[in-house]
Amino acid sequence: MSDEGKQQALQLDRGERGAPAQPIPDLPPIPEPRDEAYPGTLRLRVDASDVERRIFTVRETIPVVRSGPMMLLYPKWLPGFHAPQAPIELFAGLEVRAGGSVVTWERDPVTVNAFRVDVPEDVDALEVSFQFLSPTDASQGRVLCSEDMLFLPWNTVVLYPAGHYARQIAVEPTLTLPKGWKMATALDGAEQDGADWRFAPVPLDVLVDSPVLAGRYFRRVPLSDGVFLNIAADQPSLLDATPEQLAAHGGVVTQADRLFRARHFDRYEMLLALSDELSTAGIEHHRSFEGVSLPGYFTEWEQSFPRRDTVPHEYVHSWNGKHRRGADSWSPCFEKPIRNSLMWVYEGQTQYWSRVLAVRSGLWTPEQGLGALAVTASRYDVRPGSRWRPTIDTTRDPIIAARAPLPWSSWQRSEDYYSEGSLMWLDVDTLLRQLSGDTRSLDDFAQGFFGSQDGSWATDTYVFADVVDTLNGIAAYDWHAFFEKNLTETHERAPLGGLERGGYRLVYRDRPNVFQAAMDALSGQVDLTHSLGLIVASEGKLADVLWGGPAFAARLTIGARILAVGDRAFSPDILMQAVRDGRSTGGVDLTITRGKLIRSVRIDFNGGLRFPWLEPLDDGQSRRLDTILQPLPDATGSARKTLI
Repeated sequence: MSDEGKQQALQLDRGERGAPAQPIPDLPPIPEPRDEAYPGTLRLRVDASDVERRIFTVRETIPVVRSGPMMLLYPKWLPGFHAPQAPIELFAGLEVRAGGSVVTWERDPVTVNAFRVDVPEDVDALEVSFQFLSPTDASQGRVLCSEDMLFLPWNTVVLYPAGHYARQIAVEPTLTLPKGWKMATALDGAEQDGADWRFAPVPLDVLVDSPVLAGRYFRRVPLSDGVFLNIAADQPSLLDATPEQLAAHGGVVTQADRLFRARHFDRYEMLLALSDELSTAGIEHHRSFEGVSLPGYFTEWEQSFPRRDTVPHEYVHSWNGKHRRGADSWSPCFEKPIRNSLMWVYEGQTQYWSRVLAVRSGLWTPEQGLGALAVTASRYDVRPGSRWRPTIDTTRDPIIAARAPLPWSSWQRSEDYYSEGSLMWLDVDTLLRQLSGDTRSLDDFAQGFFGSQDGSWATDTYVFADVVDTLNGIAAYDWHAFFEKNLTETHERAPLGGLERGGYRLVYRDRPNVFQAAMDALSGQVDLTHSLGLIVASEGKLADVLWGGPAFAARLTIGARILAVGDRAFSPDILMQAVRDGRSTGGVDLTITRGKLIRSVRIDFNGGLRFPWLEPLDDGQSRRLDTILQPLPDATGSARKTLI
């Protein structure tokens, strides 16, 4: 803190109670970014070898050309998170030196990721050091590191000078890993010297968009020309993917090539960690993605399939979200806010394609894909939040809630533009097919909108009118009114028109479909949303309560725990039998505890077990949904090879 700032703080401390506060002078404003090169190259050295304590140590040399005030920023608005996600609380130990002497720094009191320093005369660089204290427990944030593997998002370990576009700041990174570890990243020019990895200088925006996956147990598999699957695992046996399993991942690449008919990268690195120590994640980048999945992703293949859509989802984002991006989701630097008004395209259509490509590639069977769609359709069909809050407003949720747990998510809504958005895009796809006599489809939109610039690495922004115009070029319709209705108006039910136009209807049966059964087994939960209006974990703790459902009427909430069902100790099987018996008894009697209270509860419901399924319509019309899920043939004459 400057001497003036200290004096102001002392005056406030000494002031009499009730006296008007003395204003604290503002720091100079953060300079506006300019699209001109920063003079010199930042040299960044990150030591990530202390994996036992999960401490990343950073040393950075920042060239300077003049003395006086300078603002250093810690990246804040990160495109893949759709929100300000700077983990500034994990930033520590900042020291700034110039010419061997310590330089005092001062944090902005409002923009807390901004640090002001006064550059002394006659110095040409600042030497900056700090630590990123990677979380050692999930309660502290996203766990990035274990003793066997780590993800390094570069945004966590860099300070950059304000006043320039991120693409105009060059950084030369070096990374130190534990001895014997292997790594993968989309960064170019990697050279290994013992435990050190040096990379070619790269613009700051590309650096932040190119995380590193490293691990003790590591496997690299070429899936296609220029596309690689990199796997780190908790144990070497977990890397044992069969040729058939790898072929399905290669199928994602093949089907994406046939869908978009273009690539906007020279090389793509799928970075997949198989661990129950790192936090589950799926984060897109232009030439790579970060994914953390189950340790048994390969070794328990038949049981783990609900988690396989991470790979196609994040891969599709290279086209939808990274190459093409809504104009208000682009920012010249990591300090300028982004806005998310077109997230229903960015994430909603990606969610749609991730499910379609999971089936087309062979990661899922058609039955599994239909089961996943049934679960999504039923969930959003009963959630009442859409009655008061339009879908477009949920595009603000990354900033409003930052994916924090919610007490009543079915009423509050939470980023529903993902899954409800995918149902809307199914509606669009089937409508395009109907309007064109089944000669055109959303595949044509994908090629024309996302794949029209083969070989371009640039971020190409768009606005709402561009989406409408592209669709009208495929099949004329009032697409503007269609999206206005679906996105800006409240509604009672989910957008299920695409299901029926696709040849199916949503029905309920007394047993879960194959997707829901596997999903419940993986999560250790029983989803009784469509009967009792709750989801319960295996130990009896309520994980969700449907707003307005039977459990809600019985005044149950998330966090309550079921001790007994009738006169028997709780188990999932006993609870499900009680729901079956409720057809004759009229309800389910529970003993629950919450906090220090234990009480008896009766849930009035006599409909028996109800789980969602998709059932073919009996009207003789073609099942467009079956056609949508069929693998695309190679109609492009592409010379790209699938290597698996």
